[in-house]
Amino acid sequence: MLRGIFTGASGMIAMQHRLDAVANNLANVDTAGYKKDIAVFKAFPELLLRRSNDNGVYTFPMGSVDTMPMVGRLGAGVELNEVYTTFEQGSMKPTGNDFDMALDGKGFFSVRTQSGERYTRNGAFYLNNEGSLVDKAGDFVLGENGPVVLQQYNFMIDQDGVIWRDASKAGEAARLVSPYEVQWENMERVDRLKIVDFAEPRYIRKQGDSYWLETPESGPATVVPGNARPKVRTGYLEASNVNAVREMVDMIEVNRAYDANSKSIQTHDTLVGRLINEIGRV
Repeated sequence: MLRGIFTGASGMIAMQHRLDAVANNLANVDTAGYKKDIAVFKAFPELLLRRSNDNGVYTFPMGSVDTMPMVGRLGAGVELNEVYTTFEQGSMKPTGNDFDMALDGKGFFSVRTQSGERYTRNGAFYLNNEGSLVDKAGDFVLGENGPVVLQQYNFMIDQDGVIWRDASKAGEAARLVSPYEVQWENMERVDRLKIVDFAEPRYIRKQGDSYWLETPESGPATVVPGNARPKVRTGYLEASNVNAVREMVDMIEVNRAYDANSKSIQTHDTLVGRLINEIGRV
């Protein structure tokens, strides 16, 4: 009977982990580039119940026959296996800001932080006072030659992530409205955004502030080759891939499952109490 209490408790703990993932998804529904988490569970090894004092042989007057002395299988509970991140593409939201960028395809922007190089899908960038391209945390966005340095009104970034500037208008406030509407005569290549990917991206680890960290299981970050590079959409941000309605439904489902496990424990506790207080008197 105590096994039922342990099984119900494991179900409550599992639902708590799932609720943490759902709550985190809802909290980041408006975070650019966020990828939703899914809690994945696995069952404890099942128990094979056998009848005691039974060798499985049934004897009758004309002989004997073998029977199965097994009652059946019994589940022993559930536990968290992993928190899996799904990397489905989020929708593109136009912002009209030349410094906002979104990746249309697989890959990550590279950012230099105080803790080392990190990776992100959040392309909400801006220029700091020194003219360097930084993210919302003030960390440097990396190109293939190092931190990206721009001038606010004379640059453009094409779909391949190549950064161009017009050397002839370096000192003029000739703002580029769209790289497809304005053509500059003296284009000069500055750098190309460092866009990386991993051999096993499912194993990279979230670190907060929209950053990802490579792990031994994911493999090192490698620059995406030309034909496989995602398209860079300037003036856009990638929305999170969280469906708020789906997450609310999951939250209701988790709460009901948690309550069901809680009531199961209460029922087992009541039965144990009756067994001790009533049957024990006889």
